[in-house]
Amino acid sequence: MEITKKHSFHGELTVPGDKSISHRGIMFGAISNGLTEVTNFLQGADCLSTISCFRQLGIAIENDGSRVLVHGKGLRGLKKSELALDVGNSGTTLRLISGILAGQSFQSVLNGDVSIQKRPMKRIFTPLSEMGARFQCWDAMHFPEHPIKSSSGRAPFTIQGGNLKHIHYQSPIASAQIKSSVLLAGLYGDGITRVTEPVLSRNHTELMLAGFGANILSTETTAAVWPEPVLEGQSIHVPGDISSAAYFIALGLISPNSELLIQNVGVNPTRSGILKAALAMGGNLTLLNERTVSGEPAADILVKSSSLHGTVIEGSIIPTLIDELPVIAVMASFAEGSTVIKDAQELKVKESDRIASVTENLMAMGADITPTEDGMIINGGRSLHCARIRTYGDHRIAMSFAVAGLNADGETSFDDENCVTVSYPSFYQDVERLLK
Repeated sequence: MEITKKHSFHGELTVPGDKSISHRGIMFGAISNGLTEVTNFLQGADCLSTISCFRQLGIAIENDGSRVLVHGKGLRGLKKSELALDVGNSGTTLRLISGILAGQSFQSVLNGDVSIQKRPMKRIFTPLSEMGARFQCWDAMHFPEHPIKSSSGRAPFTIQGGNLKHIHYQSPIASAQIKSSVLLAGLYGDGITRVTEPVLSRNHTELMLAGFGANILSTETTAAVWPEPVLEGQSIHVPGDISSAAYFIALGLISPNSELLIQNVGVNPTRSGILKAALAMGGNLTLLNERTVSGEPAADILVKSSSLHGTVIEGSIIPTLIDELPVIAVMASFAEGSTVIKDAQELKVKESDRIASVTENLMAMGADITPTEDGMIINGGRSLHCARIRTYGDHRIAMSFAVAGLNADGETSFDDENCVTVSYPSFYQDVERLLK
């Protein structure tokens, strides 16, 4: 596929449902009593992996493409899967389901694609082991035909659940996946389980668990959950994913003579750092029709072409926009002056090393960018030209550089444009609809 420079974008669009909330709707519905209905569920590969895993664990799940019905069996209603649970490319599935499986009475095997097999899992092994779960990693090259034990701290691995102890875990990094994994295990503990983070990460787990009936309390950077709740099925409408909206926010801001209205976007403050960053760069953004959808703040976002300038992005805002940093780097290359991104070491352990992949591809397009240990420095104002984009199978790299290619000279091509199906299957079609 090749992308060429376009002159302007206009219109309204609705981005797919939030990926984080879609995952949690399935998981929490599975361990609740009765029926959970999830509408505007993200029909992307990652969330479909979550459905597949819970079906293997004995949960009946109906998916007609517009809504998902989860027939929950309660906190202890899961059954052992005779086959490995394949999470595909989904780190969220792998880390959160591990928290749930830590509290079961059986052993489970978890695996995923080549990308997942490179992602660090010791960050959840440590607290879950402290609670009483037992883990064993295996050599991915020989698993499962000739299983060889490994100390890699990565998938594939087995987890033996059991009776769990409560802990107060001091997380070394702000990570919703670590926090959620421990809190979910805490549902099966023998007392109040607490997680304290350096700064607050996204709080979808806390909000949604409370909606299902869990006794959960959040104070500043600490979340606490009480064990053995009676969870009841819920009706959940998933707002649009701000991480998906971010590509159209960037497209509207950097493309001349453009105006976009992105409807029904989740604007949870623990996720919406992209809005603060865009405003800090001089972006013309307006939130309209602000409201609450299934306990989550949502709004329509009006985006207009803007003359952007550089800024510094660091500190406590980083966890609120970690997935959006690749497209923010693209925005920065079209801005005047320098943009500095700091404190973002987590970019190295995403679906790709996003510091390296963003730097490589922006340099190929003619941008002035310097990688650092914890981020990057982008000196904007240069005109970008076409390049062959190496996505590394990373959906966020592919979509970020589609935005760049739509504002670059020549024909930009991709080694794997189809990796966007992980989170946004209709991305390219939505871009085409907005051309004027």
